[in-house]
Amino acid sequence: MTPTGPEYLYVEKPSIRLLEQLGWVSVDAFQEKMGSRGTLGRDSERDVILPHRLKQAMRELNQSNTPDSVNTPEVPDAAIDEAIEALTKDRSAMDPVRASREVYELLRNGYLAQWRDASGSNQTALLQYLNFQTPADNDLLAVQQMWIAGKYHRRRPDVVLFVNGIPLVLMEFKEPNQSVKTGFDDNITDYRDTIPQLFTPNCFVLISNGRDTKIGSTFVSYDFFNDWKITDAQGTRTKTSIETALHETCNPNALLDLFENFVSYMERPGGMIKVVARAHQYYGVNAAIANMIRARAERDKRLGVFWHTQGSGKTLSMLWFTQKVLRSIPGNWTFVMVTDRKELDVQLYKEFASAGAIPPETKVHADTGAHLRELLAADHRYVFTLIHKFQPSKALGESVMPVLSERSDVIVITDEAHRSQYDTLALNMRAALPNASMMGFTGTPLIQGEEQATRE
Repeated sequence: MTPTGPEYLYVEKPSIRLLEQLGWVSVDAFQEKMGSRGTLGRDSERDVILPHRLKQAMRELNQSNTPDSVNTPEVPDAAIDEAIEALTKDRSAMDPVRASREVYELLRNGYLAQWRDASGSNQTALLQYLNFQTPADNDLLAVQQMWIAGKYHRRRPDVVLFVNGIPLVLMEFKEPNQSVKTGFDDNITDYRDTIPQLFTPNCFVLISNGRDTKIGSTFVSYDFFNDWKITDAQGTRTKTSIETALHETCNPNALLDLFENFVSYMERPGGMIKVVARAHQYYGVNAAIANMIRARAERDKRLGVFWHTQGSGKTLSMLWFTQKVLRSIPGNWTFVMVTDRKELDVQLYKEFASAGAIPPETKVHADTGAHLRELLAADHRYVFTLIHKFQPSKALGESVMPVLSERSDVIVITDEAHRSQYDTLALNMRAALPNASMMGFTGTPLIQGEEQATRE
């Protein structure tokens, strides 16, 4: 029986109606029947991934992903079962964040299956769990009042959003006169302790009382839960708190984009953390990518300036921008990450390395001007350097900066794009990379009177 109090009537029920408008099928699972033909398609209350729904979705996705049916082998059920087993194996002994990363990498990158076909030939295929290309074609299920059993306790979250049977979003609602923080303190922290398996595949958690809505990454403290009140990179606000948050993060396109391109796992001294983009990062990065596509089509090498307020996650925006370009835009891209202060240079490199964007064995941090030239002559995805290393070589008797790379698939990203980016060093950089595109990131207020120079 579904609750009928103020929380349900004024927050949960309207939210379900909006989710239905966004393409989700809603199910009340309070009196769930188990089994392959049951309410949700799971065999036990301990299951947080719905295996029967996932198997059917993977059958459809991985057959339809192979348009050349003559030359592409049919994926057997045994291979799909193997992929599901890899996803659902017990990870309770692992650190929760590392277990989450392991599952995340499977969900985002797929499972490499191997088998023998009827003729005895070896076959391989990268099996996908989620359809990132056409998100609306996934099995979208919004489940209310689902019982989940942990080791010692049963709990019943308000709403869980399943994509192909995988729980990507957890929602907790409170009455309008209760604080959102109550939902975190009384419910989310309890769920993390009693039903921890629900959080392993989770993308983000949403808590709302209707008036206020907060969104946070899977394992963060309440201090790191944030509003999602805007609908574009210009900061437009059009709806109430809960309407905006649901419409902007839970429509299938946005949710799958957030999951695929705006999640990072970062090594920290106290252990690994998981971060998910905030609204301004999500819209800013996507606006920057749209501008990049436009600029490339128009043969414009100026990709614009990405303004951040201080302390708002500029480095993560740079990371997500470059990673999404590498993942979604065809090309043999190289990003030259340029700063004008040593501490910024070291910090930027360490952040990208801690997120796994740079393989540990790859030495792409320029130590000297000569090393920078070696890196630019090679084929690296990233090169990190101080702008001061773009100088003529006295040892080689150079009086002007030579061309170091004529590639047009090089994107120079300058951090703190101010004076150093339009003086002699900047001219040297442009001479060294004449066909590169240029983009600036800054978290510092522009110097008064020089705003136009930065834009130029």
